[in-house]
Amino acid sequence: MTTQSTALLIGGSKGMAFATAQRLAQRGVDLILVARDEQALQQARDTIVSQHPVRVSTISADLQNSADVDQVIKTIDGLDHAITYQLNAVGYFKPIQFLDHKAEDYQIQHRLNESVFFITQAVARNMKNHGGGSIVNIGSMWAKQAIKATPSSAYSMAKAGLHALTQHLAMELADHQIRVNAVSPAVVQTTIFKAFIDEPEIPQALSAFNGLHPIGRIGQVDDVAATIDFLLSDEASWITGAVWDVDGGVMAGRN
Repeated sequence: MTTQSTALLIGGSKGMAFATAQRLAQRGVDLILVARDEQALQQARDTIVSQHPVRVSTISADLQNSADVDQVIKTIDGLDHAITYQLNAVGYFKPIQFLDHKAEDYQIQHRLNESVFFITQAVARNMKNHGGGSIVNIGSMWAKQAIKATPSSAYSMAKAGLHALTQHLAMELADHQIRVNAVSPAVVQTTIFKAFIDEPEIPQALSAFNGLHPIGRIGQVDDVAATIDFLLSDEASWITGAVWDVDGGVMAGRN
């Protein structure tokens, strides 16, 4: 790998990915942020470069749009330097009863997975050509455990697929010195919930889930970003194929 590290963060303008970007920048990693909202991307870039002497580039892309995804892949394939780290932090969460799901509800989830699959393929080609790297996927507790209050069959199916992809890529890419891991968060205060909760009301609405977690509170983005940063780093050089529960203890037992 090259001396100067670069990280590509899908969904990098907000939430857990932006918190991870800030941690990577703190240790001198250059960043490529990919997200749909160009204004949010610019704000994220300005915030990071005002605090850290790193290079930050942005790619505006809607992962529901195949032309946008193709452009992201083309950009990655055209890079003349290594991508050392990749974070896949995409998701759309809106509880819908299984019997009420429409085809479009299902396709939203699985188009995201398809986009992540082929963008990651492009990143893996880059990593293979430059001596290796580390990839982390953000999965979900919902992929492991159903919660009746938040019916999310298509979302959970997609995230379970992402967990499986993590393990398969860990096996296939190990010969190229590429590690692949995932985190599986429970309820974390992010804007993913704005699909069904008005954004200003998210903190209050999610506080109802504090008691679900044995640790006594929902997660904050830095709780997850700290683990992602570790898994990406060389400190985790003997960890691959893992799906780590970063969930306040929910998978151990629920209150």
